Amino acid sequence: MLYIGFSLAYCRDFCFHYSLAAKDYPMTYLEVVFRYGAVPGESEMRAIDGMREVYGVRRVQFNDSERTVRVEFDASRLKAEAVARLLREAGVDVRERLTLA
Repeated sequence: MLYIGFSLAYCRDFCFHYSLAAKDYPMTYLEVVFRYGAVPGESEMRAIDGMREVYGVRRVQFNDSERTVRVEFDASRLKAEAVARLLREAGVDVRERLTLA
């Protein structure tokens, strides 16, 4: 049997330094916009709602008239390609990435 443990003093110091680091380096949010083909159905929308549980995805907005989806995400955790992959895994027919002006 393998047991790995830490002393309480180590944990206290580590947790303190970790909380300071989180304050010193706030998240950098970016937006990416993709054009999609087929309109997402109810099951796809449920899967997209689950994307918010993925660390780094802040907001997902659909524009039905332009057939675009805008995703706000933490750039220190994800890249645009990873966001597109998450959308595809949710069932969205992602076609192309649009350039934001």
